[in-house]
Amino acid sequence: MSETSATHDEQIRNAIIKALARDERTAVLGLRVGVLNGIAHLGGQAPGMKIRNLAERIVLEIVGVRGVVNRIDAPGAPSPSRTIRLKLKAMSNSAISIKTSHKDNVDN
Repeated sequence: MSETSATHDEQIRNAIIKALARDERTAVLGLRVGVLNGIAHLGGQAPGMKIRNLAERIVLEIVGVRGVVNRIDAPGAPSPSRTIRLKLKAMSNSAISIKTSHKDNVDN
């Protein structure tokens, strides 16, 4: 990863942290936030799916975010929870949103 993309990712991460802190519903969660190549990774716990999804929507509004990997645990979320949303550009320059949910099968 180049220094420029690392700096850009850090700027996006800072913007995400500020945006989550501005909303009283997400500010108290203390979510973990990481960004790599414009893809935001969220982790932590939420009291329910409504707040989990709200955090994801807030992050998707940040300029420079290309997608979100939502690993916020909440009642009703698959375990381990992982939702991936990518914002892709089609050839016609219109945005496409893809949602995938993945449940890992891990034997202990």
